[in-house]
Amino acid sequence: MTDPSLIIYDGECIYCNNYVRFVRLRDAIGPVELINARSDDPRVQEYWRQGYDLNSGMLFVYRGKVYHGADALHMLASFSSQNGALNQLNARIFSNKWAATGLYPLMKLGRRMTLLARGRSILKGPH
Repeated sequence: MTDPSLIIYDGECIYCNNYVRFVRLRDAIGPVELINARSDDPRVQEYWRQGYDLNSGMLFVYRGKVYHGADALHMLASFSSQNGALNQLNARIFSNKWAATGLYPLMKLGRRMTLLARGRSILKGPH
């Protein structure tokens, strides 16, 4: 049995929080573990130490390979369930590598602005 896939995302970001729940990955790839990057889970700090800046993007770990930021978004969209109009739209847009890469900086900006407006801080690196 293989380890479940893993997504590390900012649980204080309303967009990130909703996105990881809406893509319905379990339908496509099986078990997916969702980890809030603000949690005390030791894997979060380990990925920071490996050089993954979680303020620059979420992580998607699938079959031992780590995808970060726009690459994570692209892979998630590629595996996204085709059930529902939003999942179909997500797959249509972000399964295109160029679209995911081009739009991801806007998504990061939206995240930062929303965190600021809600009085939340950005993520902290390794302790």
